[in-house]
Amino acid sequence: MVRKALPIAVLAAAVAVSVFGIAQADPIPGSLWAVPEATAKNAVLASIPATPPDVTFDVSAPLNFNATNASVGTWLASGGAIDIVGSAGALARLMDNFSVGTLVEFTGVVAVTNGETITVTHDDGLTLIIGGQNTGFSPSPTEPTTSIATYTGPSGTFPFQLVYGECCKGPAVLQTNLPFSDPVPEPATLLLLGSGLAGVGIFTWRHRKN
Repeated sequence: MVRKALPIAVLAAAVAVSVFGIAQADPIPGSLWAVPEATAKNAVLASIPATPPDVTFDVSAPLNFNATNASVGTWLASGGAIDIVGSAGALARLMDNFSVGTLVEFTGVVAVTNGETITVTHDDGLTLIIGGQNTGFSPSPTEPTTSIATYTGPSGTFPFQLVYGECCKGPAVLQTNLPFSDPVPEPATLLLLGSGLAGVGIFTWRHRKN
């Protein structure tokens, strides 16, 4: 019986889909700045400082940050933040009880569907941009509340940018079930992809040789 080989394009696509599916499960990056209260009261892209963030970290979706009368560090821990990096002075500020304004930015990609309802529980304001479209959440201070918006853009997976502002002391709340992910493959993932494609090449060469 003669065995037919799968087309190389099909094999390559299968390898790429499986590998990059794994990559997209990686935590998304977060950046945090200490800012004046007036700046934190307007959680928009334009409020993000031009300077490097005071602290960077990674966190997995869904976002679930919630802390009352707690420090910035406790708030980060409540959401499962990992790989927290910053200068000694910046890391010391994580002990602060939100006595100054705080801006946090999250980036990555998210899968959305046209007409999908987006629910965010927050205190204070936020801006969520998906595929260049502002989803319409209020960037202004608020008591802990749940806000709902409808995504009106095309269906698919698009870059997102979420800016959250925490002012006027705690509580600090940011919760949403959106499937945020990081599209950038880890080095080990790239190695796996390369090995997979190399295997496809060898398989095809042997098939043609026979």
